Amino acid sequence: MSLVNPILGTMQRAVRDALAAHWKLFMLQGGAMIVLGILAIAAPVAATVAVDLYVGWLFLISGLFGLIALFSIKDVPAFLWSLLTAALSLAVGILLIGKPASGALSLTIVLTAFFAAEGIFQIATSVAYRHIIVDSWIWMLISGLADLALAGVIIAAWPLSAAWTLGLLAGINLLTSGYAILMVALAGRGFARAALPGVPAAG
Repeated sequence: MSLVNPILGTMQRAVRDALAAHWKLFMLQGGAMIVLGILAIAAPVAATVAVDLYVGWLFLISGLFGLIALFSIKDVPAFLWSLLTAALSLAVGILLIGKPASGALSLTIVLTAFFAAEGIFQIATSVAYRHIIVDSWIWMLISGLADLALAGVIIAAWPLSAAWTLGLLAGINLLTSGYAILMVALAGRGFARAALPGVPAAG
């Protein structure tokens, strides 16, 4: 009797096929993240302000669209709750854009939670798929460990270095995550070449 789980085998083949079919997109994403990461590390204060303004505009636009949609549609369920949510999103966006220094403190807390969650996810994913992406899973594991370490650095440096921590750590995160995605893309390219007749797999 075979000990191999057929569902797991099917899932592994699906992941392998997806990587082989879309490895160029993964490579493009990884390369873009690496470039952005280098730029953020080179100018961490500017990157901190950029991240703050980016998130601020997201909240602002989301709040505006929420209010427009709310008053354009009649008989909206939970009108008061929807109104408060849209107004809160609008207010947060205005505060982040109007006072990026103060917003950076709040975003640093959010970023800490994000790094911790992403680190745990990447570590779990790298371990789960280590038999599929044999040559590159270790880089995803390292990226996850780096994210957890970054979360620890933010907590240890809080709040003295909040002016540049957000941009610097976002840059490091982009750099490590981009490199991990690039390695996965290279593995996908190997799968794609192996699937072509007469083309040797990448070593």
